[in-house]
Amino acid sequence: MLDEREAWLGIDLGTQSVRVLAVTGDGTVLGSGSAPLGGSRVGERHEQDPGEWWKGVCTASQAAIGSLSGVRIAGLAVCGTSGTVLLTDAEGQPLSPGLMYDDGRAAAEAASARAAGLAVQDTWALPKARWLVETYGRGRITHQPDVITARLVGKPVPTDSSHALKTAYDVEREAWPDVMGLPREALPDVVRPGTRLGEVCPAAAEATGIPAGTPVIAGMTDGCAAQIASGALRPGSWNSVLGTTLVLKGASPTPVHDPTGVVYNHLAPDGSWLPGGASSVGAGVLTAAFAGVDPVAMDERAAAYEPSGAVAYPLVSPGERFPFLAPHASALMLGEPDGEADLWAALLQGVAFTERLCLDYLHHLGAPLDGPLTFTGGGARSPYWNQLRADILGRPARVPAQTEPALGMAALAAHGTGAGSLVDITDRMVRIRTVLEPDPDRTALFAEPYARLVDELAARGWLSAPVAAHAHARLDLDAADYRNTPDS
Repeated sequence: MLDEREAWLGIDLGTQSVRVLAVTGDGTVLGSGSAPLGGSRVGERHEQDPGEWWKGVCTASQAAIGSLSGVRIAGLAVCGTSGTVLLTDAEGQPLSPGLMYDDGRAAAEAASARAAGLAVQDTWALPKARWLVETYGRGRITHQPDVITARLVGKPVPTDSSHALKTAYDVEREAWPDVMGLPREALPDVVRPGTRLGEVCPAAAEATGIPAGTPVIAGMTDGCAAQIASGALRPGSWNSVLGTTLVLKGASPTPVHDPTGVVYNHLAPDGSWLPGGASSVGAGVLTAAFAGVDPVAMDERAAAYEPSGAVAYPLVSPGERFPFLAPHASALMLGEPDGEADLWAALLQGVAFTERLCLDYLHHLGAPLDGPLTFTGGGARSPYWNQLRADILGRPARVPAQTEPALGMAALAAHGTGAGSLVDITDRMVRIRTVLEPDPDRTALFAEPYARLVDELAARGWLSAPVAAHAHARLDLDAADYRNTPDS
């Protein structure tokens, strides 16, 4: 049973800030706090000082719970950026900077891991862990949230399988593989998300304001935390996170196997699976092409161009990871936009076409897609873009009121302290703000430019012929459904 006098803390270690929310069982946010994070970016290097993570947690936690009265903090969980890794000593003290999720210095180590049969990408934690061991010598492989949970508990604690996934932890066998190229003693123990790690120690309580004895629960990556906050946990449900780039994460009773490694699977606390993939297409193209414009005004102007006179595959940066793997892919534009408004329209539509292709690819792999679709991320703040995406996808979508990863960690903390199943808890905590229904006429309107884009991606050798054929087949099914509607 959930008590209205109880609250759970969700702690989110983001790229630019630490965010802490105190949340009740019905999703009411009682308190919040944040603290900025800096970092160093030079070329492929992206580092942060792990000591700053702890300082940020202390500041943000004190702000989140400092004004609470008569409320018991029943537990907490921590999420971090997926693939961020460092070395620590036997006491959990950092021996290296934190190599952030997009640090690209370990490309050679990644190639070596792939040659050994491991499906890893250049910026994943495993190649960076190899680089760290080669550069700094011996130490314990530690993921970003482990630094914080160790400080909270007062000693090193196991990592969770969600953060360990990109260090090549085998989530199906729940064991480290034998071909990692790392000393066995450098690998941390691993537990499932939702496992109790310990309690807040007196020293951490004094620094953070979190009461001593508060249970500390093993968390998940920031992407999984956002998925929990969206409520997309029942089989067939999907969360589409549109930020700088596009990430789709869903729920399945079994892993979604992808021989290309484009789609990977997190293990949920209950033993089910959270498959997903991350594209290099996203809203970042708007910032790059239209610095300083009013997005609301541009949305209004773009509505006159449906469909746009140009078809875009709007990569934010070179190379694509999902819905196909093409390291040398580049942004493309078929046709010439008729001015700024048409270019804005082409980019909005291009992101939605990519989103549709991601779903087509997941369907091609046999992923369950029959549950609700949820839109989150910064792109979901645009009502026009939300409706456009629903129309191009040809399926309904929901927009939650609160989607911060910290909310997802509060829900996971409630689950880990025995408040119920994670699905039931999110049913109570997550509040849906808007439900979008697709317009069949507009879905049909965008079919031709989508098909052109699919054909162009296949012609360039980026998209495989079977996936392109599958996307066309699903378009044909949509067209048949449209012809059979009563008003057609």
